[in-house]
Amino acid sequence: MDDMKRKFGVDISYSVAWRGRECAYDNLRLGTPEQSYKLLPGYLHMLMATNPGSVVNLEVTDGNKFQYLFIAFAASIHGFSYCRPVISIDATYLKGKYRGVLFTAVCHDANQQIFPLAFGVGDSENDASWSWFLGRVKSVFGVNPALVIVSDRHRSINNAVQEVFPQAFHGICMYHLLNNLKTKFRNKTKELEQHYIRSAKTYNLQDFHVLFYTLCSAVPGVKEYLEAVGLDRWMRSHAPSRRYNIMTTNISESLNAVLVKVRELPITAFVNEIRLLCQKWFHERRTKAGGCTTMIVVHYTYLMFPISQFRRSYVLISIRLTWLTVTVTTV
Repeated sequence: MDDMKRKFGVDISYSVAWRGRECAYDNLRLGTPEQSYKLLPGYLHMLMATNPGSVVNLEVTDGNKFQYLFIAFAASIHGFSYCRPVISIDATYLKGKYRGVLFTAVCHDANQQIFPLAFGVGDSENDASWSWFLGRVKSVFGVNPALVIVSDRHRSINNAVQEVFPQAFHGICMYHLLNNLKTKFRNKTKELEQHYIRSAKTYNLQDFHVLFYTLCSAVPGVKEYLEAVGLDRWMRSHAPSRRYNIMTTNISESLNAVLVKVRELPITAFVNEIRLLCQKWFHERRTKAGGCTTMIVVHYTYLMFPISQFRRSYVLISIRLTWLTVTVTTV
């Protein structure tokens, strides 16, 4: 209102200023929210035509109202076969007029970068929506015997994973569980942070027993709580399948953070921003990978570079039948 008065010498009411603002936003966002839902089927058709191999599912109610949306780009489907079979899943709220929830399935690529696998949109985070989304993930990416799914402790996620991926190992995000512990044992947060993370991350069973005993001694009651949750679900040393270094849902949280501003957009504009983001990431990474001169990706080349500067010896210690720890010492 002040800008209109200063620039044009015109007095306008708050309601007029608000309607003008919304009209300008609608033009920038490819129409109103209602128009955006009408544009969605046509947009998805063109998305499939210009991205062969991508999978899109749009479900509507009997009254032809939007219900669910699932998108997995061809690059994600093809690339997952070269990734470790550990998938982080999460959901976050959309902020547009009709709200809703964004579901994501993410993993790490060989270069330790966020690799988006699939996106979904539903009404809320409940058993039905999570089962629908994970069902689409299963139909597109298949079932790997070594599959690990990592998430927070949302009850609907747990129910859906048991229903759709009963053979997969379902691990819990280490930091989400730590926050639960801090809430329950408020007067022992320092001890929890000191001992819990080390207990969760250790590979060695012998080290685990020492660290877990120290944790339980420092925080009375925590032993029963963590055993009820399941030691295998949050401790790397007890996991029946390999979680590698994915002990949290940080990659999902990071993707949600990247999308925080576009979650306000109408549905079609929002989906387009997801496409642009994935297209940008995949193009940049393909270009970067094309410049590699060795079989080792950039991330691990940098990790190994300091070691190569000195003569080192390696000591291998067996943890399990097929697991080893590597200790590097200077010669």
